[in-house]
Amino acid sequence: MHEWMGDNGHTPHIVVDARVDGVNVPREHVKDGKIILNISDTAAHNLKLTNSAVSFRARFSGVPFDVWVPMQSVLGIYARETGQGMIFSHDADTADQKIRDTEADSPRSRPHLKLVK
Repeated sequence: MHEWMGDNGHTPHIVVDARVDGVNVPREHVKDGKIILNISDTAAHNLKLTNSAVSFRARFSGVPFDVWVPMQSVLGIYARETGQGMIFSHDADTADQKIRDTEADSPRSRPHLKLVK
């Protein structure tokens, strides 16, 4: 997604849950436990995207900072220009169980279709 956004002239941003253990971001920029990080090539120097983490060096209010974000803390990625992107679910099994529980709680009714000849 990051590469595709950059190739198409968009600015990729990630939404990070700053409360996850191991997240190293400037805390003064965290709001409601989350931080939005610009990971474009011009903003994120020495950007490394791996299966385990996102790391780079960036300036926050003019002060350089080494960012480390474990992949499990990344909530989503989107393009600043369009707002389009992806939201990641790290707990798919729990989400599936909640859907099944909700379906089980709702009573099934007969279809409201009528056969027309």
